[in-house]
Formats: sequence, structure tokens, C-alpha cells
Amino acid sequence: MENILLGIFDILNFGLLVFLWWFTIKHYKSLPQIIPTHFDFDGKADQFGNKKYSFLMPAVLTALYFLFAYVVRSPESSNYPVEITEDNKNAQFLIMKIFIRWLFLLISFIFLNGQDHMFRYSRDESAKPRVAISSALLSIIGSLIVVFIFVGVFK
Repeated sequence: MENILLGIFDILNFGLLVFLWWFTIKHYKSLPQIIPTHFDFDGKADQFGNKKYSFLMPAVLTALYFLFAYVVRSPESSNYPVEITEDNKNAQFLIMKIFIRWLFLLISFIFLNGQDHMFRYSRDESAKPRVAISSALLSIIGSLIVVFIFVGVFK
């Protein structure tokens, strides 16, 4: 069961990475030469750049994908909030493997939301992000709280 769950996460995460690249390439030609590259908390663009910057988010997400893939393949190299012993090693490694995959999933959605907002805003300055950045950040903070609870239960 564990391998099925992790496999589903891996397929979903890789699929989101591929989708972000596809989405960017598909919309690249229709972008204006100058696009927003940074937004404030109200969703207003405060920095602009060449449309080549649209490939920055997929490139950063690809680098994060490989970093996270390394971390889940070698769980002993990670830093844990509890001491790893022979008794808790399997549970702690499983919690970390699931959490890292979940975290990448959330980050992928944040990047997709940002890319979508950037593309829509470049055509219409009244466009708002589909998901507020505060909600996205709260989902990550909430996930951290849940993982620390699980780590404490299985220490």
C-alpha cells in the first residue's frame, strides 16, 4: 500500500511539472514582449521583464523536482526533528517521504497558479490570481503543523 501511495504522488508530481512546461510553451507565442515578473500581495504587478522570464518558473520547479527526488531517495540524509532510532526509523522515513511529495505537490500548484496569473495579467491588468497567495502559504504552514504532529506521535 505504501508503494502505491508514493507511486501515485510521484506520477502526479511529475505530471504537474510536465503540465507547467506544456502550459508555458503553449502560451509563450501569444504573450506580449513585456510581462509581469513579480506581484505584490494585492496581486498587482510591481516588476516587469522580457517574456523569456516566463520560463523561469518551470525551470525552478524542475530544479526543485530533482532536489526533492534526491531527498526522498536518500531519507537518511535529511534532518529530522526527532532522533532516528532503529525503532522509529521506518515510520519517520515514511512520514518524510510522504511529506516531501505532498510539499512538492503544493509548491507545484503555487507555481501553476503564479504562471496562470502572470499570463492572464499580461493581457488584462484587472486579472486576479485564482488562489490567493495567503491561502497557498497557509496550506504549507498547515501541512508543516500536521507533519510535526505525526513526527511527534511516531517518535
